[in-house]
Amino acid sequence: MMKNHNWGTNNMKKIYSKVYPEKLLHIVVSKDDFKPGRLDVIDESQFIQCSMLQMESEKTFRPHKHIWKERTRNVIAQESWVVIRGSVEAILYDLDDVIIEQVILNEGDASFTLEGGHNYRILEQDTLVYEYKTGPYEGQFFDKEFIGGLDGVY
Repeated sequence: MMKNHNWGTNNMKKIYSKVYPEKLLHIVVSKDDFKPGRLDVIDESQFIQCSMLQMESEKTFRPHKHIWKERTRNVIAQESWVVIRGSVEAILYDLDDVIIEQVILNEGDASFTLEGGHNYRILEQDTLVYEYKTGPYEGQFFDKEFIGGLDGVY
């Protein structure tokens, strides 16, 4: 089931639930998926957002700042891992806590969990990863439900 992906250009991997086949759970992208310009990775309806930007030298944007907005809606913590150095095995779960996919993330690759579960296993010493999560983070009690019996694991 584990896949060391070499998907080539524009082969972003979208993983849908087997329980609810229309529900997108996870997305995995490779640095090889970049193309000139902007590609929105995550649909605007999701809480976590990501776009891939490949730009030419001297490109600039209009200076701006983001504004506070009052919102009321139910939320789920969504998470992304971006591998900076090394490699990581991403174990991705369906809504019923069954493993749906296992992939290897290499330098420059990223995973996004919109729903369903995940686990990561570091494959190389001194692996560096950026972890992004929708916030605000209010602690494990309000944010997580553990799958299986992996007590003592980060």
